[in-house]
Amino acid sequence: MKECPEIKAALLGFGTVGGGVYKLFQRQKDEFPRKLGACPVISRILVRDLSRPRRGADPSLFTDRWEEIRDDPEIRIVIEVTGGIEPARTRILEALRAGKNVVTANKDLMAEHGAELLAAAEENGCDLLFEAAVAGGIPIIRPLKQCLAGNYITEIMGIVNGTTNYVLTRMSRDGMDFADALKKAQELGYAESDPTSDVEGLDAARKIAIMASIGFNSRVVFSDVYTEGISGVSAKDISYAAEMGCCVKLLALARCTPGGIEVRVHPMLLPLDHPLATVNDSFNAVFVHGDAADDVMFRGRGAGELPTASAVLGDVAEISRNIRCGCTGRLGCTCYKQIPIKPMADTENRFYLRMQVEDRPGVLANVASVLGNNRVSIARVIQRARTLDSAEIVVVTDLVRERNLRDSLAVFGGMSVIREISSVIRVYQG
Repeated sequence: MKECPEIKAALLGFGTVGGGVYKLFQRQKDEFPRKLGACPVISRILVRDLSRPRRGADPSLFTDRWEEIRDDPEIRIVIEVTGGIEPARTRILEALRAGKNVVTANKDLMAEHGAELLAAAEENGCDLLFEAAVAGGIPIIRPLKQCLAGNYITEIMGIVNGTTNYVLTRMSRDGMDFADALKKAQELGYAESDPTSDVEGLDAARKIAIMASIGFNSRVVFSDVYTEGISGVSAKDISYAAEMGCCVKLLALARCTPGGIEVRVHPMLLPLDHPLATVNDSFNAVFVHGDAADDVMFRGRGAGELPTASAVLGDVAEISRNIRCGCTGRLGCTCYKQIPIKPMADTENRFYLRMQVEDRPGVLANVASVLGNNRVSIARVIQRARTLDSAEIVVVTDLVRERNLRDSLAVFGGMSVIREISSVIRVYQG
């Protein structure tokens, strides 16, 4: 076997993911020579506090001085797993300008500053890879960039947040309400003590912005994504969905249409025969439609120490091969189009509406009249009495323009016979 060149790498961060990355390096070190034709090794680990005791790595590797890594010409790869925008953004830019290749798991950064970072990588002939920024251990970035490059991709849809998927699964299987299911997720470590980013859809929005940018070859940033979370979904909504042959999932959805890119995250009633309907608990999955490959689905663990570390190490392996062959920087930013973002109000959806109304003759006719006047067609109605003077009705619409549904809701808000709009959830239209 040919001599195996050593490639030095620095690891920024030694938390859950950083520890997992180091662990996988140690597991795979004897395999690297034949797998890669090179031997990547972690030579430095950047941490904030050197006085804090750490296990699992040689203490001599740790430093709290970024300059030691940035200015070391022998370090060829920087692995950033610290998260957040700063100082990660500045450090990645400095690493690229110093001619170092970068692997990052930072979805926040890539969703908001991806264009800037990829431009810096191209300018300096470096690789910037970020497979771990979306869906943990599920390979999706490289398939979108390379394996599916022969396709015009028209839709990317996914369950890309394990916390919300676990919560909705428990609500569905066990009849839990949202608060109890979230508490259970926190007890098991699936949810943070502050779960806002997960349950309000912000985490998923960053991930779909990244995937849409790659899939449609046009830049999509976090602020482009319409976002709703799951905190308003009740066990009653899930029960009605089951009655209609559906489940409720928090879906990240991007479509490339003649009118522009639709990109959004929100709860959705999904038919039980759709492949994503079987993805439960903390698992993630991404469903891609291309004109040549048709439908393709990627499923697996979307987060966690080793699944995320697996994606990081895959990127390190790719860069190591490129360094060995002298071809870093060969695949950079693929956003060569400028497709407009379609306003959410111009999208078309089917809707599930659950409302509390006065229980007297003519109310349902009034509801139907308001919807009809706003060009909203009704596909299904379920009416159930709750008390002597109040009834609960569920209306499912046909495909309608979002702005027309919003106009209807505005009218309902001023009607005395409508006591409450309890839920408004979109229904998947394939």
